[in-house]
Amino acid sequence: MNRFDNQIAVITGGGTGIGLAVAEKLASEGAKIWLLDLNEDLVKKAAQSLKNKGYEADFIAADISNEDNVKIAFEKIKEKGNCQIVVNSAGIVGPNGITTDQVDTSEFIKTCQVNLTGSFLITKYALKLMLPNNYGRILLIASIAGKEGNAGMASYSASKAGVIGLTKAVGKEHAESGITINAIAPATIMTPMVEKMEPHQVKYMTDKIPMKRCGKLEEIANLTAWIVSKEASFNTGFTFDMTGGRAVY
Repeated sequence: MNRFDNQIAVITGGGTGIGLAVAEKLASEGAKIWLLDLNEDLVKKAAQSLKNKGYEADFIAADISNEDNVKIAFEKIKEKGNCQIVVNSAGIVGPNGITTDQVDTSEFIKTCQVNLTGSFLITKYALKLMLPNNYGRILLIASIAGKEGNAGMASYSASKAGVIGLTKAVGKEHAESGITINAIAPATIMTPMVEKMEPHQVKYMTDKIPMKRCGKLEEIANLTAWIVSKEASFNTGFTFDMTGGRAVY
């Protein structure tokens, strides 16, 4: 299939994990890829890995929690041909494996700045490019923790709950624009970020999944590809469950 021929997709957190898996999936179906990531070395290598497979790809080193970084990145993307798809996969876990009374306030703020403020900024500047063309697909990566709340992860849970609320509000604001804004709420997907978490925290999360396993990168990439395709034209403001049965409304 070539669902994304002549489309440009911007993927944040594209240096590794979910972001890179999504980028490869969209590229395999014809999209030109822009990878954004805080780690310049990592995102440069990721872009080269896509090029080595014959895909069109470029990269920008950017901190999505910094408005100037995001604004400059989207200005560059516009100069090179605009974009039709934006997937915000960048995020951090923040404090985990500890209770809220042990969390340093600065770490709580940092987690929210990256996960929630970053989602807001990416959405804001993506809309500025998409609105004049009356078409676009914006997908934010939330989490089941934002719906249910994970004990030992108050900062992350709060930030991802904010992402879900943001998705609902912005989706309604632009429902008649030809632009859809959705989110995915995964349970545990085995990524480098998860591998760095406290082992007992990962066990706690995995034990809550009825399928008794972590999600796979290709599974989230496949769902993402449908949500950001033209096929998903009647879905907006919605957070899709991807939890192996751990569904929470």
